[in-house]
Amino acid sequence: MAILAKVKLNNYINKVFLISTILRRSKTSLGLWQQDINTDIKLKVERHWSKEVKHYLDKHDSNREYHYVLPMFPYPSGNLHMGHVRVYTISDTIARFLALTGKNVIHPIGWDAFGLPAENAAIERNILPHNWTKTNIDSMKNQLLKLGFDFDWSREISTCDPQYYRWTQYIFLKLFENGLAYQSKGKVNWDPVDKTVLADEQVDESGCSWRSGAKVESKILTQWYIKTTKYAKQLYDGLNSKYLESWNDIINLQQHWIGECDGVVVTFKLMVQDKLRSVDVWTKQPHKFIHAQFLLISRSNILIEGADKTNSSSLKCYNPITSSELPIYITDDVNYPVGKSVYIASPATDEYDMKLAKTLNISITGNKNHIDIESDNERAVSIAQSKNVGGHFVNSNLKDWLISRQRYWGTPIPIVHCPSCGTVPVPYDDLPVTLPTITGNEIQTLEKIDDWVNCRCPKCQKHAKRETDTMDTFVDSSWYYYRFLDPNNKSFPFEKTKLLNKAPVDIYIGGKEHAVLHLYYARFMSYFLHSLGWTPTCEPFKKLLVQGMVMGQSYKLKSTGKYLPPEKVEKVGKEFQEKETGELVVTQWEKMSKSKYNGENPEHLLSTYGCDATRLLILADVPPATSRRWSDATVPGILNWQHRLWLTIRDFLKYRNETLVSSTLTTEEFAKFELNLRESRNYFIATTTYHFKHTQKLSVGISRLQGLTNTLRNKVPPEVISKSKEFEIALAYLIIMLSPVMPHFCSELWAGFMEAPNRVCHSTDGKIYWDKSILEQKWPEVDDDYKLSLLCKVDGADRCDLKIEASHLKNLSQEDALHLAINEEPVAKRLKSGILRVQYELYPGCRAILSIFTNKNVKKTKPDNKAEERLQVVN
Repeated sequence: MAILAKVKLNNYINKVFLISTILRRSKTSLGLWQQDINTDIKLKVERHWSKEVKHYLDKHDSNREYHYVLPMFPYPSGNLHMGHVRVYTISDTIARFLALTGKNVIHPIGWDAFGLPAENAAIERNILPHNWTKTNIDSMKNQLLKLGFDFDWSREISTCDPQYYRWTQYIFLKLFENGLAYQSKGKVNWDPVDKTVLADEQVDESGCSWRSGAKVESKILTQWYIKTTKYAKQLYDGLNSKYLESWNDIINLQQHWIGECDGVVVTFKLMVQDKLRSVDVWTKQPHKFIHAQFLLISRSNILIEGADKTNSSSLKCYNPITSSELPIYITDDVNYPVGKSVYIASPATDEYDMKLAKTLNISITGNKNHIDIESDNERAVSIAQSKNVGGHFVNSNLKDWLISRQRYWGTPIPIVHCPSCGTVPVPYDDLPVTLPTITGNEIQTLEKIDDWVNCRCPKCQKHAKRETDTMDTFVDSSWYYYRFLDPNNKSFPFEKTKLLNKAPVDIYIGGKEHAVLHLYYARFMSYFLHSLGWTPTCEPFKKLLVQGMVMGQSYKLKSTGKYLPPEKVEKVGKEFQEKETGELVVTQWEKMSKSKYNGENPEHLLSTYGCDATRLLILADVPPATSRRWSDATVPGILNWQHRLWLTIRDFLKYRNETLVSSTLTTEEFAKFELNLRESRNYFIATTTYHFKHTQKLSVGISRLQGLTNTLRNKVPPEVISKSKEFEIALAYLIIMLSPVMPHFCSELWAGFMEAPNRVCHSTDGKIYWDKSILEQKWPEVDDDYKLSLLCKVDGADRCDLKIEASHLKNLSQEDALHLAINEEPVAKRLKSGILRVQYELYPGCRAILSIFTNKNVKKTKPDNKAEERLQVVN
């Protein structure tokens, strides 16, 4: 009787605790646990938890450290594609994970809304670009909300909003003010269909436009440029910064694009047909600017267009270093630097130049006696920089950023051309220079809109004309990551105080196709803004997570290359054929495209499987950086996992409700289950955390959570489910760790989990917060006494794996780790040739890796000082 009374009392206490917990919570589960999980239930769950899931990251605690998670913002095409789903699922999962670890997460979204695609689409549909763009933004925003992404919509920006491009124009004027924005005549790529200039990168290997596919023509036009080359050396050297994390091969791409900065540029003035022009002169030997006797220029150089090319004596240039004139000779018989068509010659210091002078019959004076070349190199650079005529180091092949576009739908360049005053910047107070309103549906280039073009000169108030080129959209996206931190500022692009402790971006996520140009321009802009004192750091992004493409299987006729829809193809034996004709079909994995019939519609996935299953599908199997081959083969495994999780909560509720589950296990057997659950829980917490936090290999972390699910599902007796504290903790932690991936589904699982009576854990344990939602839980940590891995490698090969208690490992220094490792025989016997260097990677709560490189491989292994600095301690 006493035992029965005690059982009743415990039941009563548990019910009181359960009721009080439920009252403190905003929502309970739908209570559908006795039904088998299906799409209808999943959609009901997602509607039920939608509001909570979408707005959790808005709750900031000033005592928490900020963490800025930024996915590249999309062009509003009107419909999400699977690439969008992938990148924003990755960013949302990481943002939610970081929130659980106690971070104040900034996770903004906006729209890269200007540009040629929108204008062309508007023309095709006979509507105005701003109407087309607004409709698309509304549509895509709705789709992003359906996927449950927790973006901070209060920070939303759109580059076509005058309140945004006002500040793009403001920054342009700052560039102009500092001599970094300039007009110059240049040979450009002209798209005859889209009728605009294209950057070199927008022309494919066949010489065709990236958008229209038309054969690109060559034209000579006066265009606007930004002198990115002035920052080339800083941008190149900045790639060695110890603050850059996980840039991997992107560093090589950036270095290759910038090129080795092995020469110096100085801007000379050139007079051609009574017109003063600027010419950049590059050389690896800066002393030549002091001792130069003549310039050589190629016949194809557009700066001498219109000059008498048979009479070189008519050309002169001004050397700003020596404040003297130099003669110019026109010839193609010179080894011009790669990418250049101007050569500066100093016969007194260079034998090749002496031979050139003799070959071209150019009289020379002086000799190299009493010339200190090393000193003159430094002096030339110093003079150029002091006079603001160059002196910056750069690769000869790197060009300045051509930003002019001859289209309507872009940021207007805030310049006025006056017959009396010349090129005049629009006053800051007159910004923004807004695009003119178009009546009707006909889109015109700005130069044809007279009422907009004709204006008054800001200086003399006489009649003048506005600049009619608009800016390349890369300018809009070169600084948006700072505006997100101060999106509503009406008096400045952003305040530095709003950036403190938030910038640079902690993790930047986007496609590898943007890892060269966009990243280069964004880094340049950040360096420039830092030079103005606007930002706390030069580099805009700490860690990069480069996302691979989502690929679909395509089918095309072998004979013609014509793409076929999948439903018109059948497999016969080992080959594919067209159903109607039996003609041989070639299959391959390609970037998803409507024209290739290999796309997947996200809306179809959402309606068929729900948003959480869609998110899990896009993350499973392959890490973010790897191309994702989209296949329905993944679907059954994901759906089965959700089913097993649902059954696990059903079983937990069932057995925790049965007050007298029969005891069939001995104390020793029960303890063995407890120990196994504890070991599994710690192992899966350590490995999942490692991949979610440090490697960002989310698919590997997810596979670890599948492993923890298996532990809870495989042959666990009802008695353990009913009474085990370790089962309870492991199940709670599984749901918490899965919640960043499937926030709605896990909210429902958590609500069901909290409704179970006879719980063993309480809030006082500091492990599970019963009075809080899943979104307010704390990311699990391993037990202090759980032994984590200290992996030791010698010359790249694994040699020993020591087990160190978590509480000890988190404070383990490189010196201590090395001491432990060299006392192990597999390590010690391979150190006879001596230690060359050591790298130590410490991931508290997860693992540590000690890499020893010996003198044995000194000829093969080049010291990686940058990596050693970066990996000294990883937190």
